Amino acid sequence: MPPTPPPLHGSASSPFAAAPSSSVAQPGLASTPGAVAGRCFGDGDPLYEQYHDTEWGVPVRGDQALYERLCLEAFQSGLAWITVLRKRPAFRAAFADFDPERVARFDDDDVARLLGDAGIIRNRAKIDASIANARAVLGLWDAGQTLTDLLWSHAPEQRVRDPRAVTYAEVPATTPESRALAKALKTQGFRFVGPTTAYAAMQACGLVDDHLAGCPVVTG
Repeated sequence: MPPTPPPLHGSASSPFAAAPSSSVAQPGLASTPGAVAGRCFGDGDPLYEQYHDTEWGVPVRGDQALYERLCLEAFQSGLAWITVLRKRPAFRAAFADFDPERVARFDDDDVARLLGDAGIIRNRAKIDASIANARAVLGLWDAGQTLTDLLWSHAPEQRVRDPRAVTYAEVPATTPESRALAKALKTQGFRFVGPTTAYAAMQACGLVDDHLAGCPVVTG
């Protein structure tokens, strides 16, 4: 969810995509071109601010929670993250609270229902991918694996960038880990999980912490 620069550095899959390209610098960063004031993203929108402050970059474990994040990152592709965030309650209602076992049983009638649901993003390819991904989660379970273990096995050794990025331009859209994760997910049958979407999910789920150096989450 959220973001790379919530998803991302020049990409439509991250929250950073909705962030301004330039802003008034934070105290102490005034001489750094591109340094931003306030949060990495979300200032001025209470929902977005809450997401930034309490969710983005916070470690997430548990297959249902991670499955939801992967689905929402896929739905965000090509859109602003705030669009998905505002629709999250409707997505949860439409997708059985993102319970993989329930979504894996969705059939053509469910697809038709979802395509007619104005509360969500009605994209056939993304809907099909979400159902396929639920079945991929069950496939992992059948093999004695978990989505949690698969994702976290691709977390970088250093979770927090050192030094932290000061500007959005320093935050990558993909990394070697996200490319490896995307490949591993596709091997297991997951869809709509390219390297950029995979990195956005890594950011959103706390596998990496990409809060900028001047962000209040960092500075307190």
